[in-house]
Amino acid sequence: HSLPGASRIMPQPLGVAGIVSPWNYPLQLALGPAVAALAAGNRVLIKPSELTPRFSALLQQLVASSFAADECAVVTGDADVGRQFVSLPFDHLLFTGSTAVGRQVAIAAAANLTPVTLELGGKSPAILDASCDVVDAAGRIAAGKLLNAGQTCIAPDYVLCPAPLVPAFVDAFTRATARMYPTLERNPDYTSIVNARHRDRLQALVEDARTKGARVVAIDPAREPEAPERRKMRPTLLLDVADGMAVMQEEIFGPVLPVVAYGSPEEAIAFVNARPRPLALYWFGKDGHRRDQVLRDTISGGVTVNDVLLHIAQENLPFGGVGASGSGAYHGDYGFRIFSMDKPVFAQSRWSGTAMLQPPYGPFAERIIRMLKRFA
Repeated sequence: HSLPGASRIMPQPLGVAGIVSPWNYPLQLALGPAVAALAAGNRVLIKPSELTPRFSALLQQLVASSFAADECAVVTGDADVGRQFVSLPFDHLLFTGSTAVGRQVAIAAAANLTPVTLELGGKSPAILDASCDVVDAAGRIAAGKLLNAGQTCIAPDYVLCPAPLVPAFVDAFTRATARMYPTLERNPDYTSIVNARHRDRLQALVEDARTKGARVVAIDPAREPEAPERRKMRPTLLLDVADGMAVMQEEIFGPVLPVVAYGSPEEAIAFVNARPRPLALYWFGKDGHRRDQVLRDTISGGVTVNDVLLHIAQENLPFGGVGASGSGAYHGDYGFRIFSMDKPVFAQSRWSGTAMLQPPYGPFAERIIRMLKRFA
């Protein structure tokens, strides 16, 4: 406060917000940020992924039936349309997608000095502490990893497991998978890979790891013949992985889970910190000291302890990445904030002494300065 005047913050809409949403959760990741932008008073343009054309057409129809075209609208089209979209002079641009494309979005937005929120990806680790319930941890990791067949930006990308617990983890993960997905090919609970190109990429990661010495554990509870047209990839564990394998160098985004054995908590922390900062980190265990050590000594966009994914569902928490996994955060009040400009406002009182600060300066000002010096 600056007495006798008054100061306040006045949130103000930014203007027009652009939302670029991906294919893996096309409804949530289009409308979630759009709701935040609209709640803050902005107009919104949404560009959904070209990989979900039927959903995009439906979203366009539903939005057009509920909003005026200059309030909220959906733009559809291929990657060229997407490139033109992110080059528009938005007042804020929120992009959800891969780190590689996120870099290009940031470059395009920079030409217009458009502020961006980038929700990207990365290799999110799940760390099992020696104090964990390995059966419970494996079941929760399996559920989170295999949701949407691993096509989730915050899915566990690899597991750091104490070496003595690796066999128990593999067994518990396999059993949990068979319990949740007793069949795969015609099971509507088990998601297909989005297209043949992504399926081929995932299979290439597995084969690269196999040829470089990894042990491959493909989980096929019903031992079904594969139907390539359904693109139902088998949940797969990779053991004895090494840094030189492609699967340890790029985000997997599928039902493939490398298991990395470690010796000490410090070794696990060093392993995480030697890589780009992940979007999420998961820790399982009962030892509060080691939990706090991991929370303190690692950097990630968000953390869930003794479960996976759930930090994203807490509306009182921001969701976002750090470093290569993103910049900025939204959800709940944080979404309102990123789509608002906090305008500072000061209102002067009728009775103000600021005239005393104006020239010409004379003996009175000198007396004030001498008085201040005595109290300094």
